[in-house]
Amino acid sequence: MTDKKRLRTDIRKRREEFVKSQLNGPGVSLGLPDPLKSLFRSANVVAGYVKLGSEIDPSDLISAAVDMGRTIALPCLVGRATDLVFRKWHPGDPMEQADFGFLQPLPSAEACSPDLILTPLVGFDRALNRLGQGAGYYDRSFAALPDSLRIGIAWSIQECDGLVPDPWDMPLDAVLTEKEWITAPHSRIGA
Repeated sequence: MTDKKRLRTDIRKRREEFVKSQLNGPGVSLGLPDPLKSLFRSANVVAGYVKLGSEIDPSDLISAAVDMGRTIALPCLVGRATDLVFRKWHPGDPMEQADFGFLQPLPSAEACSPDLILTPLVGFDRALNRLGQGAGYYDRSFAALPDSLRIGIAWSIQECDGLVPDPWDMPLDAVLTEKEWITAPHSRIGA
C-alpha cells in the first residue's frame, strides 16, 4: 500500500522545484488539445479552479471555454465535511478567500451542476487514478455528480507509477499536462 501522505509531500516538492526551474527558463503552458476543445463545445457548464501555489494554472483553458460561450463555474468550500458547491463565475467577478487560501465565488453566486470538471491534483497515474490533497472534497463531489466528466490538470512531473485507489476514489476521464492528453480504456471519452 502506498503511503499517500509521504507521496503527496514528495510530489509537491517535485512540482515546486519544477515550477521554480521554469521561472528563468522559456516557461511551459497548457495547450487546448482537440479532444478537450470538442468536450468544451458539448458542455453547457465547465468547472475550473483558481490555482494554489505550484498547481498548474487553468486560466487559459477557462478563457477558451468562455470564448466558446460556455458557462464557467468554480468550486466553493462550504464546510469541511460537505461536497464542493460549484457556483457560476465569470472572469472579473468578485471572489472571497476560503480555507486553505482557496479563492472562490461569493456565496451570492448561483449554484450549478457542471458537465465537465477541470480538477487540480497532486498526482496521477496512467490508469487515471487521482491523488488529491487528501480531504476528499473532489471525490465526494465526483460521486454526487456522476455524469460530469472529470479532467485532471497537472504538470507531467506529477505522474506516478500505479497509484492504489481507495474505495471512495473516483477515477478521472482524462489528464491534460503541458506535454500530452492522456486517456485510458475505462475513460468515458475518446482519445
